[in-house]
Amino acid sequence: MSSDETPNVPTPRNSREAVREKAQQVHAQQSRVRIMRRIIIGVVAVVAIGAIGTAVTLAVTSSISEPTLTPKGMEGDGIVVGSVTDASTEAVPTEPTPAPTESQTGETTEPTPESTAEASAVDVHIYVDYLAPDAGQFERANARQLAGWITEGAVTVTYHPVSMLTASSNGTKYSLRAAAAAACVASYSPAEFYPFNHELLIDQPEVDSDGRSDVELADLAIAVGADDGEVVRECIEGQDFLSWAKDATSRALEGPLVGSDDLALTSAPMIVINGEAYVGALDDPAEFSQFVLTVASDTEATPTPTPTPTKAPADE
Repeated sequence: MSSDETPNVPTPRNSREAVREKAQQVHAQQSRVRIMRRIIIGVVAVVAIGAIGTAVTLAVTSSISEPTLTPKGMEGDGIVVGSVTDASTEAVPTEPTPAPTESQTGETTEPTPESTAEASAVDVHIYVDYLAPDAGQFERANARQLAGWITEGAVTVTYHPVSMLTASSNGTKYSLRAAAAAACVASYSPAEFYPFNHELLIDQPEVDSDGRSDVELADLAIAVGADDGEVVRECIEGQDFLSWAKDATSRALEGPLVGSDDLALTSAPMIVINGEAYVGALDDPAEFSQFVLTVASDTEATPTPTPTPTKAPADE
């Protein structure tokens, strides 16, 4: 499926550095704005100090009655990736794909799910914790071929942000905050969800580190091109979808997962293909591809997998 001709191929390291540099520029600009804001807030605070008691009362009342905010455009607590642009996969190079197998006809074949008008696309659900190293490993190894399949309409990929490692970031709850930030981007700038999701996974903080701050998460969203940046920033820094992320994780742990009869979330990442959990190597795109093809061929009303033949080198 993946090849050097695939247009959705992660580009060299300089593209990642460009995103990182853009995020740093955004951060510097926001820092200057915050300094001025603090000065203004300080003046206003002196004038408004007499109203603190009333404000606290209103805040408590509001927090009791305010419902949990729910992200827009979600399907079963997931974000469907409808298309992938070249810029969406700018990242470090993916893991090399093992060589294709040789058929009896002397041709090499690289399996590819094929979507037809009569059959629906293969249903792929990926549950990701943005702090989990295995989630990053899977993304680096499989982003190339997933992007190609999405572009060809052979699969429908839905990412489900979850927070299983909330306690593994020195008390900052990075796992939970990153999932909520992804929901903010999905709600207010859905076209940029995929590149934001991709950057979070291929450039992860270490487990048991503080992780990115909310400001840095917002800077990254702006750096990948999020529309209506101020709204996205307010959502992320205001932690609007924190409760949703926690509840979505609980629903996934309880099960059943979307598209399955009895599966529940047991690890991150967890990849579910047409209702069946993938338990193979996360860093082997060939094994993952074969699993997708096998499940698709065994499932009714899904695309019939067909190999893409390429000429084998002649014997010398």
